[in-house]
Amino acid sequence: MSYEWPIDPQELFHERYPQMVRGLAPADVDAVRASTRRMWVDEPGGWVYEWSQLAKRYADAGRHDLAAVTYGWAKFPTLANDASRRALQHQLAQYELWSREFPVDHERRVLQLPIGDTTTPVAVNIFSPKGAPSDAPVLLASGGVDSWKMDLPLIFLAFAQHAGLRVIAFDIPGTGESQIPMSAESVQIVSGLVAEAKSLGARKVGHLGISMGGYFSARSGLAGEVDAAIVLGGPVEASFAPKGVASFGMSDIVGNALGFSQRPPQEDVTRALSAFSLRPLLDRQTNAPMLVVNGADDVHVPQHDTLVFEGRKDTVVELLANTGHCAVTRLDEVMPKMIGWMAQRLR
Repeated sequence: MSYEWPIDPQELFHERYPQMVRGLAPADVDAVRASTRRMWVDEPGGWVYEWSQLAKRYADAGRHDLAAVTYGWAKFPTLANDASRRALQHQLAQYELWSREFPVDHERRVLQLPIGDTTTPVAVNIFSPKGAPSDAPVLLASGGVDSWKMDLPLIFLAFAQHAGLRVIAFDIPGTGESQIPMSAESVQIVSGLVAEAKSLGARKVGHLGISMGGYFSARSGLAGEVDAAIVLGGPVEASFAPKGVASFGMSDIVGNALGFSQRPPQEDVTRALSAFSLRPLLDRQTNAPMLVVNGADDVHVPQHDTLVFEGRKDTVVELLANTGHCAVTRLDEVMPKMIGWMAQRLR
């Protein structure tokens, strides 16, 4: 289920431009920006169309890495229509070609994981250091509601290469290749992934969650379900209160992830998210070692959802100045810290 909503594509360029030019030439991004006038039409001037034209040029030139990144922007921010779903399939094809060049072993699997009284298919990308032993520690990793596992391979590669971890990347429920909507109960798939990691022989299991994925890693870390957890820009409590939801700025992206088939009233999104609060787990002291990081200028996740972890046992909290959601503009300094911290906890 999915829906379109009124949005000016230039607003997305304004907000996400720093991310776009981290992986693509500014001149190419600027050209798409100048050509894009409407969000949901699959024709010249439309978001998916213009990004896909650039992606096809990269693909024809054999730059599967750039094509995968660009098709990722074509399907951004959610799979609201057939055009964006086709862009995701093109991204997958280019990603698989790109993965042959990765400096680690790479494998795609579709797991059947328990959810409620049934199971659901969960597609995962597995990054394994060359020659990794069968009992190598595993890091479960995901992005958020609009940046998915195929959008973030360089982050996962870095953890595999520099921390010596086997990384199992997945899409959180309601996003990407997931077949179930996001709900407070959908965190159950993490339990299935932990079991899968242990079935591979992993002696320890960590969890990295980015943005909304940080909600899932915060939960697994607070519950002590994993051996270590990193929360990068994750909402945990204040984000799900009515005031937090109203200022979230991503309510329609979240609405799609929650499984609404048409644009819901704000109160319906607020009601659905109210069940997500991790306050019951925050009241306990059973957490695994945790590293909680975000930017002080985040417009989506209140500072409270980072600072609430201060004073907990085995927990490091960093709220970084002069950067926003997920500290994206300071990621070059955040990444080595996260890699070193997780390597130390799992190895």
